[in-house]
Amino acid sequence: QVQLVESGGGLVQAGGSLRLSCATSGSIFSIQTMGWYRQASGKQRELVALIRNGISTNYADAVKGRFTISRDNAKRAWYLQMNSLKPEDTAVYYCNAVMLRAGMSVDYWGQGTQVTVSS
Repeated sequence: QVQLVESGGGLVQAGGSLRLSCATSGSIFSIQTMGWYRQASGKQRELVALIRNGISTNYADAVKGRFTISRDNAKRAWYLQMNSLKPEDTAVYYCNAVMLRAGMSVDYWGQGTQVTVSS
């Protein structure tokens, strides 16, 4: 069984910073992508940042230059450093992993952590 648990969310003023963490447990192997998504109230979930095959990174245009995704293989964890936060970054942030299982790509999600940016 795979578990992903986010932490680090909270309330911050515009211009501030937060660092989200995604801790994992269980059968963590054959990771194809690890990433962060967010869902604002009344909106669809959207990609924030992604590490693909442990090497390449992708960022949503809205966060480029402000957010940085990183990983710690030894801890089987990944992080999202969020700087220069804006009120429009307010959302529930979810960590996600896609792992290869029996030849199929399987999505795993955390429960989410709330990030609120006040103006």
